[in-house]
Amino acid sequence: MAEADLDAIIRQLAKQQTKALTAAVKKRRDALLARAAKAKDAGGKAQGKALATAAYEQGLAAAKRLQTAADNAADAYARAMRKAAEDAAAAAAVASKPKADDKPKPTAKSKTTAKPKPAKAAADKAETKPAKTDAKKKAAKKAKR
Repeated sequence: MAEADLDAIIRQLAKQQTKALTAAVKKRRDALLARAAKAKDAGGKAQGKALATAAYEQGLAAAKRLQTAADNAADAYARAMRKAAEDAAAAAAVASKPKADDKPKPTAKSKTTAKPKPAKAAADKAETKPAKTDAKKKAAKKAKR
C-alpha cells in the first residue's frame, strides 16, 4: 500500500507528544524538588515536595488524556474509513447490477408529446354559426321589438 494509514500516523504523533510531555513533567518535578531542597525550614521543604508531587501527577494525567484522545480520534477515523469503503463497494455493486425493468416507463402526458389536433378548413369554419351569448340574445330580442 503506497499511502500510509492516517490512524497509525495519529497514534504515532500522539505517542511522540506524550513522551515529550512526560519528559517536560519530569523536568518540572525535578526543578520543584530542587527548590524544595534549598528551603531553609521543614515546612518549606514539605510544601515544595507536595507541590512537586502534585505537578507530576497532574502532568501525567494530562499526558494520559492526550493519549486517550488521540486513540479515540484514530479509532473514529479508522471506523469512518471502513464505513466509507463499505458504502462505496455497495454503491458500485448497485451500479453494476443490471435491472430487470430497463424499459422506459411512460410518463404523464405533456403538451409536447400529445398528438396535434387536425386543423379545420376555412370552409368548415364559415359554415358553422357562432353561438350567441346571453347578452347578444337579449340585444337581438330588444331589436325585434
